[in-house]
Amino acid sequence: MTDTTKAGGTVQVYRVYIKATPDAIWDAITKPEWTEKYGYGGRVEFDLRPGGTFRTIASPEMQQAGMPEVVVDGEVIEADPPHKLVHTWRAGWEQEAATRLTYEIKEGQGDVTVLTITHELDGAPNTAAMVAGTVDGAGGGWAEVLSDLKTLLETGKPLYGPRVA
Repeated sequence: MTDTTKAGGTVQVYRVYIKATPDAIWDAITKPEWTEKYGYGGRVEFDLRPGGTFRTIASPEMQQAGMPEVVVDGEVIEADPPHKLVHTWRAGWEQEAATRLTYEIKEGQGDVTVLTITHELDGAPNTAAMVAGTVDGAGGGWAEVLSDLKTLLETGKPLYGPRVA
């Protein structure tokens, strides 16, 4: 991760190299049948057009742990399948401003694709700490989610065993 402070806020950048096609990575980011299998196991809902909605719905296990039904929500700013997705990102349990999340998917060498996530966290210090993985008991943030995504796409299995949908 690269964590830089710019005028007005913090930007975190994560990059991972995945032995998968850009289309497979796009689907894993935008399709609920994939997002339930890795990371925190939430079910995404995307309206992939500018101004469309984005939501992550908590699994029953997440809700039992105290999370709201809509864990994260936002608005789609740009969608260029399978190359780029930009949307706002607001944690449902925080009272902070919405942040901006950009996924860039680029073909690498051979059958490797490069996924870069840029999370602009202006005015959201609690969210910044959480997605950086520095909040005790809150998981490993983007680094953990991306590691799980990579493992799932390359092996067919998530890092932590099967998720219950």
